This record gives sequence, C-alpha cells and structure tokens, in this order.
Amino acid sequence: MDENKTKEDLQQSSEEELVKEIIDESQIDAKKDTTKAAYDRSQLKKEDRSSFSVIQRIKVYLSKSEEIEKYDPDVHGPLVTFEGLEKYEEIERYWVNEPYVFIVILNNIETREMLYYIVEPQLSPFENIFLKEIKDRLRDALLVEDVILDEDKETVLVKKVKVLVKDYAIELTPPMFEKILYYVIRDYVNFGLIDAFQNDDRIEDISCNGHDTPVYLYHKQYTNIATTVIFTQQELDSFIIRLAQRSGKHISVAEPMIDATMPDGSRIQMTLSTHITAHGGTFTIRKFADVPLTPIDLIIWGTFSSETMAYLWLCIENNKSLIFAGGTASGKTSSLNAVALFIPRQAKVITLEDTRELKLPHPNWIPSVTRDAFTADERGAIDMYELLRAALRQRPEFLLVGEVRGKEALTLFQAMSTGHTTFSTMHADSVASAIHRLENPPISVPRTMIQALNIISIQSQTYTKDKRVRRNMKLVEITDIDPQTRNIRTNEIFSWDSMTDVFQLVGESKALNDIMITRAWSPQDLKEELMYRQKVLDFLARNNITDYSAISTIIYEYSINAQKVLKKLKIIE
Repeated sequence: MDENKTKEDLQQSSEEELVKEIIDESQIDAKKDTTKAAYDRSQLKKEDRSSFSVIQRIKVYLSKSEEIEKYDPDVHGPLVTFEGLEKYEEIERYWVNEPYVFIVILNNIETREMLYYIVEPQLSPFENIFLKEIKDRLRDALLVEDVILDEDKETVLVKKVKVLVKDYAIELTPPMFEKILYYVIRDYVNFGLIDAFQNDDRIEDISCNGHDTPVYLYHKQYTNIATTVIFTQQELDSFIIRLAQRSGKHISVAEPMIDATMPDGSRIQMTLSTHITAHGGTFTIRKFADVPLTPIDLIIWGTFSSETMAYLWLCIENNKSLIFAGGTASGKTSSLNAVALFIPRQAKVITLEDTRELKLPHPNWIPSVTRDAFTADERGAIDMYELLRAALRQRPEFLLVGEVRGKEALTLFQAMSTGHTTFSTMHADSVASAIHRLENPPISVPRTMIQALNIISIQSQTYTKDKRVRRNMKLVEITDIDPQTRNIRTNEIFSWDSMTDVFQLVGESKALNDIMITRAWSPQDLKEELMYRQKVLDFLARNNITDYSAISTIIYEYSINAQKVLKKLKIIE
C-alpha cells in the first residue's frame, strides 16, 4: 500500500516538473492585483469622549515614549478568540486575515439556520475610546499634511498612528497597539465593516437589503447565509456614498441608484436611503477573483468535461462564434472569461462591457466600457451600441460583449455575418428561449443573421447529490434554416446527464466538420487532434494545475508547437 502511494506521489511530482519546464521556457508572468477599500463604524457616547479628554488625553511634550515592541502571537498571545455562542453549534472556522480575523460558521440548534460569525479583535472600553481619539486626530493631521501620492496608504497611516500614540502618556502593550492599527487600517484603507467578506475567497455575493437588518452572503459551500453585520441607517447611507466615491461614481438624492465597478474589480449595485427602496439604502456586490478562472478550474469543478472543453478549444481557435446563455449566477461570464484563454495569443481582441469583468492575458487587447451621461439631457453618454460601432472600425479578430440585451445585438450579428468572431452572454434558460429573445424586441435580430452564430452553451445553477452546482447543461450548434418551415435548425452536440453527472456526446458536430474541411484534415486527423487536446486538459486537471499564467502559457505553446508540448507532458513519445 505504501509502495503504491509512493509511486503515485513520484508520478505526480514528475508530471508537475514537466509543466514547470514548459512554463520556464516562456516569458509570461501573471500579474495579480489586490486592492481594498474602507469604512468607519466606531461610535462612542459624548460622556465617554469628555471623560477621555479630561483623564487620559495628556500630551507628553518633554519626553517621548519608547518604541512599542512589535507584536508576536507566540509571545503576546492571540488577538482574537471565540468561545462559542449559546444555542449555536460550530460547523467550521477559518482565517480570512490572520492573525486579526477568522470566520466561524454556526448552526442554530433550534431553527437549523446557519450564521456567518466574524471574529475580530475585541476592544476594551478604554481601547475603544482611545481608538476614537486617534481617528479624530488622524482626520485633522491628514488634512493638513502633505502625503506623497505614490507612498503606500497603510505605511502612511502606521507612521502617523505611531507619532500620535507618542503624544499620550499611555503605556500601550503590543497587542493593544496592534488592535488600534488593525481598526485604523480596516476603516481608512480597507472595507470597514465588510472587510472580512472581501477577504473571504469563498464568498460570491454580498447583499445588504436595508438598515437594521443582517447583511446576507452567498457562500460557495453554505449558499445563502446571514451574517452578524448590521448597519444603522446613518452608517449605511454614509457607507454607500463612500463606496460610490471609491468606485468613481456619484450617488445622491437626485440620482439614488447606480451600477459601478469597485477598485478591486467587483461589480456593485447601490441605492441610497429610502427614495426608491423602502427599507433604506441597499448594495449588492458581485465578487470576482483577482485572477480569473481557467478552463481547468471549470473541469475540476465539473462545470464542463475535458471532452467538451477540448471541443470548445478547437472551435474557438478556428474562429467559431458562441454565446453563453443561462439564468442569473449560472456562471456565464466566468465561463466566457475562462474559454477566452483559447483565443490565439497575438489576435486582436476587443471587449465591450457595462462594468469591467473580463480579464485577458492577451497583449493585443482593448478593454472598453460604457459611460453614463454627464447631464440630464444624456450628453456624454456612451452606450454599448456606440462602443460596438467604434470597435468594428478597429478591425478586431475577436469581439467579446459582456451581455447582449438591446439594439447592439443587431450590430453584433452583422459583425458575425461579415467574418468577425464574437463571444457574448445572455439571459435565457434554453436554446429555444435564447433564439426567441434574439428574434423579438428589443433585440430584433433577423432570422437569417442568427445563422452566423455557431454555438450556444446553456448553463444553469442546479443540484447534484443534494449539492448546488453550476453545470453546462448542453452545447448546441446552429446549423441552418429549414427551407420549408423557415425554422432555425439546431444540433445538440453535448448534453449533461443529471442522474450520473456525466457529459455525453449526443450528436455529430457541423462546426468540427467545417474545421476539418478548412484545415484539410482527414476524419482521423480531427479525431486525434481532439484526443490530444483532451489529454492535455486531463493532465492539467489531474495534477490540479490551475495557475492562470501556467494555463495560458501551455495553451500558447500548444498553438505554436503542439508536438513539443505533447512530448514534454509524455502524452506522445
């Protein structure tokens, strides 16, 4: 048993080394951007502040306190502890910002409802008052002090807090000082009350439905779950205004509803106060990973099989247009972003979106976004239609449109008809409903133009073995129009079996047949090409190689010299 296990470990280690060899030969580096935002929650009574001002707020002018010892968890003990909550049983706990914050997932013994409990450093009454005092003085100090623009915000705050602390005749222990620093940075630089959510990579959506009600999350493992975060009305309005400003937008009584992209790339929709939402301001954040998903991620999660992904790889490389259709949160945009890795590296790519979501490694890529009007009479607005018209003048080889929903779709299909390869997403739960939406207002694409679309992928959020999952329900090709009935003919290629959670090949592909003729391949050549691509994808999935730059490199190397990659991975001799 141990000998077999050793052999498996050696084999996996050897396979990983093969991938590293391919990546080392390439000059591609993945860039990761992690940014954060901030918000202030601390509240104190007036008598507490006055008490602090009289008793504790004494400046030491003649002598300065010594440098505070650096905090060490092993020496000074943990900053956060959790002893449990009455009537709740603990399901799981995990760090999101060690050593400051961890999350505890609790289950109510009586109601069986789950709770997302944030454990942060607990402040004593004195520490709470001192933190408020530091924040008040920080506002004044930062207003009058020249700050170097390129200097790191956290560095500036830490320096300033250290200076301010020395002004008080107070002996701060390392844990106390570390707590003060944590809350200052959390509220001035990061996301304040929701900072733990933003640091939790298991969270997909953050939803605040009004003041004095819990913020809800969509958790990858526990789905919809309530949290311990609750905003007051004043806190919520202030927070929403601040989020809008950090996202480069303006929200007010005159314009109480906006969509925006946050500095970290997350998509946010906000409403202010009770002007259009009865329970007060709201915000919904759709989180996106700093590094986009790859085709290998989708294979490992079971969203696609390696066979269906190899089919898409070959089709995309040979300029077949496709649309990902599905309901809300079915993974359409994530799939679109993942398969975009199959676009040839040097191809000219233009993306068009309402809010920035797509991220590509291609150097010849123009990302474009719509813009709101500057004035009440809609001057200065740039909508999707205008962006698309401009994009077509730039001679793109691949056009990626975030979502088709209006008159821009007609121009998009005209682009398809004239030879541009286009990818997009739309809301529809079946091929029939997708075609119906395309043909009818407000999209109104003529039936003859729909023939230019090659593939429709239907995605859904469904269940398998009592677990909520995202699956590619079917891949369908549009073949032609029936000359008798004038109906659009479709050909289902792959279908997902919900009973076995397996993707089945159910039809013969017209797109692959066209590629075979164009490339002058024999049926055997086509079969081998699909098999080799599937084996490359299986190799990467089996070894859990999901690094974005690594996958991008291997796909690129395969397009240049497939034999070299196949030999490196020992798929062929």
